[in-house]
Amino acid sequence: MTRIDKNPYGGSDHAVEVRGLVKHYGATKALDGVDLDVREGTVLGVLGPNGAGKTTLVRCLSTLITPDAGTATVAGYDVVRQPRQLRRTIGLTGQYASVDEKLSGWENLYMIGRLLDLPRPEARRRADSMLERFSLTEAAKRPVMQYSGGMRRRLDLAASMIGRPAVLYLDEPTTGLDPRTRNEVWDEVQRMVADGVTVLLTTQYMEEAERLANELTVIDRGKVIASGGVDELKAKVGGRTLRIRPTDPARLPAMARALGDAGLDGIAGATIVPDEGRLYVPILADTQLTAVIALLAAHGFGIADISTQLPSLDEVFLAITGEKPPVSEPLSEEVAA
Repeated sequence: MTRIDKNPYGGSDHAVEVRGLVKHYGATKALDGVDLDVREGTVLGVLGPNGAGKTTLVRCLSTLITPDAGTATVAGYDVVRQPRQLRRTIGLTGQYASVDEKLSGWENLYMIGRLLDLPRPEARRRADSMLERFSLTEAAKRPVMQYSGGMRRRLDLAASMIGRPAVLYLDEPTTGLDPRTRNEVWDEVQRMVADGVTVLLTTQYMEEAERLANELTVIDRGKVIASGGVDELKAKVGGRTLRIRPTDPARLPAMARALGDAGLDGIAGATIVPDEGRLYVPILADTQLTAVIALLAAHGFGIADISTQLPSLDEVFLAITGEKPPVSEPLSEEVAA
């Protein structure tokens, strides 16, 4: 893939800029004044529970629907005033495969290339290249209706890349995929970003967001309720876990009792994790960390190692939205191959 030139958006570092975006469906505000920026050549992960407005946002930014208010600029084009120019610079992979099941994989990609006004030789070359890149060459001539779920998803991603988009929208791209295929999709997204593509990724999978996203935006009920880097959001939620491994694992219960009896300010208690041979102590400030270490030293407990851990992204999601993200379920081998 030809690497995209840096900063093609009239001097802005942002490939996507959204201000006050509003979309109504009757009395329901699917988007209620959304602001966000996506820096060029990065991945912005958009998180939120079902019905938060993530897909509506993608549909507005890809010109599939028109927002009721606000502004949005993608790759230097206004999504309302310049939809035709914009469509030539973006790619979209939705939650479900959008290719024609009656056509072969190659025919789907060639057709999309021609619809994007690629010359016939270039459309053929791009179709061949994308099939090879997404490990679909052997299935190139087979009708898509014979493809497994994982193969269709890879073909859908290939279709979104035919026109070498500057900005790619991935709307929950790995929903329903088995872990192996999901990892293949993640690897491909990372290759795209390395080639200079800017990605807006909507997802409910915290592992996916943590693996791919440079920054995160959390949407709930059509509003942005939090944004920042992964570690920044974890810090906003507050709290760390102090993980202590004693030199003598048999003394774990005694360490936990000592902390409990001391009644240190702000320390709710300690949890023994036998499989790790560690004591987990929730803390909110560095002063509490110092107090715990001093107390254990005063009681003569030997410490083999000690570390701190921020909350998981699942815990952050729960704290911000009040909802637990869904757990992805692997598919059967027949569907996932």
